[in-house]
Parts: sequence; structure tokens; C-alpha cells
Amino acid sequence: MAFKPLHDRVLVRRIESDEKTKGGLIIPDTAKEKPAEGEIISVGEGARKDSGELIAPSVKAGDRVLFGKWSGTEVTLDGEELLIMKESDILGVID
Repeated sequence: MAFKPLHDRVLVRRIESDEKTKGGLIIPDTAKEKPAEGEIISVGEGARKDSGELIAPSVKAGDRVLFGKWSGTEVTLDGEELLIMKESDILGVID
């Protein structure tokens, strides 16, 4: 994929959740919520301070992250649905 986000933005692929509950009930597609977990595909170079100094991003490609339910802008690249969001929309990194 030939896409690199600008500044402090990241490109994220959603990670689908399980289709069954812990009790074994199957969740239909119409009742599922969009997952708020994803994998970072690409990261921009970072934000800039007022002085022009670059602030390096604290996430990298391959990190699994949690983000807000309504975060980011949905885009389709190479037939795949992805999200572009600011690094500040990321709530945390999953180890």
C-alpha cells in the first residue's frame, strides 16, 4: 500500500471481535458494534511544536491500539476499509 499519513495522523485497520458471547450465543451482524480495537498500519512523521521542532509519534506500525467509538475517518484503500485518525484519538496501546 502506498499511503503515508501526514503529521500526527495514523492509519488503522479495525480488528474484528468474536462472533459469539462468552455464554456461546452467536451475535448477528446487525447487532454488532464496530470494534474499537485496531492495528496500526502506517504512522505520520509526527506533530510540530510552535517552534517547529518535531514531536515523534508514540505509536508505530504493528501496534494494537484502542480508540474511541466515533474516532477517525473511514476510507477505502486497495479495497480495504481503514481508519485515518489523529494520534491523540488513540486511547492506549495493547501489549
